[in-house]
Amino acid sequence: MTTFKALESSKTDNGNKLSIVEKSIDDLPEGEILVKVNYSSLNYKDALSASGAPGVTRNYPHTPGIDAAGVIAESSDNDFKEGDSVIVTGYDLGMDTAGGFGEYIRVPASWVIRMPKGLSESDSMALGTAGLTAGLSVQALNDHNSHKGFEGLNTVVTGATGGVGSIAVMLLSKLGASVTAVTGKDAQKELLQNLGASEVLSREELIEMCRTPIGKTIWDFGVDVVSGNTLTLLLASLKPGGAVACSGLVGGPSFESSIFPFILRGNALLGIDSVEIPLEKKSQVWENFASNWKMDLTPLVKEVSLEQLETEISTILEGGQVGRVLVKVS
Repeated sequence: MTTFKALESSKTDNGNKLSIVEKSIDDLPEGEILVKVNYSSLNYKDALSASGAPGVTRNYPHTPGIDAAGVIAESSDNDFKEGDSVIVTGYDLGMDTAGGFGEYIRVPASWVIRMPKGLSESDSMALGTAGLTAGLSVQALNDHNSHKGFEGLNTVVTGATGGVGSIAVMLLSKLGASVTAVTGKDAQKELLQNLGASEVLSREELIEMCRTPIGKTIWDFGVDVVSGNTLTLLLASLKPGGAVACSGLVGGPSFESSIFPFILRGNALLGIDSVEIPLEKKSQVWENFASNWKMDLTPLVKEVSLEQLETEISTILEGGQVGRVLVKVS
């Protein structure tokens, strides 16, 4: 019986407890593909699952990790063979299916993407679901953009020091846009400028700059991971034909808006889902990151082991994470 190491969250009378445990491959759920996981990454949803937040994971003990990259150990699907390097993100991985914070996962073949040429396992997990979400946001904005491309356009990214935001800043800058980065972490201004931001605003400065229900036109496009009042301000400040791609709710699950941005300027709010979208759409984003979107993420990435992950989970829950946490699983 093969055993493997995993970070496990268990419910106790004093809240959830994290520990490194030995598990059996026989304990994994059914699925056509068994993956030996080499890398994962830490996302906010992982921290919620690990801490027992209501409505995220139903059954404990549980191994979180919504991202995984590694090598196929066993396959009963004709499209994949033993030794293939693959990416698995989203769907139920790490939610109620044992996730990437363990050395093995077993999943349906319909969740698995072959690693694109030009992208390593560590590169893919430095991006992870955060990078995938940023890429989907930029792609959605480009699809909405009648001119196509971002050269010379004014863009804005909120939550800019987080995983999605920081990668969006880098990507939009790489594609030729002028990027305004909005952050609550004033000490990270230099980092954001190094990532490609041409302007860095605090939340207070954003409030001063924007007026609701509709104000002066400032940005062509936005990537928002905050929602709440921040999204309200962005929608009131878009140029005609502009759009905001929204994927997060750090600032709360609801926001206020008038009809004016939509009927007076033809603006759009684009919702971004990185979990249940078709594999083909995910694959295209990963292919882009392996080719024309390829970036050096070194300044953004901190690599940790499974044993060091509990500290990082506390940091992200406290709102202190900057950039990406890459997890070397095995």
